Amino acid sequence: MQKRGKQVSNQPFKKHVIYKKDKWNMLNVEVQGSKIVLTEITDQWGEECHTFIGRPAMLHWASERFAKDKFQGTDEEWQAIMDAFKEV
Repeated sequence: MQKRGKQVSNQPFKKHVIYKKDKWNMLNVEVQGSKIVLTEITDQWGEECHTFIGRPAMLHWASERFAKDKFQGTDEEWQAIMDAFKEV
């Protein structure tokens, strides 16, 4: 399909699961071109959505949200989350 001289792709956005503990505690990332939409669902706070323009902004948010000194989990869990962000 073409629109105003540009090729429009029918492919869906690329989705990444950063973590998923159950249906109430998960974090998903969807890449929409240069825009990255992050959706965090928790049983405490409900659904929270963040939009980033580019990977560096998302990685900065992740390093603050999952600060190693405040993370309530094992080092292996923290490393798995950070590695998943880096793969986006």
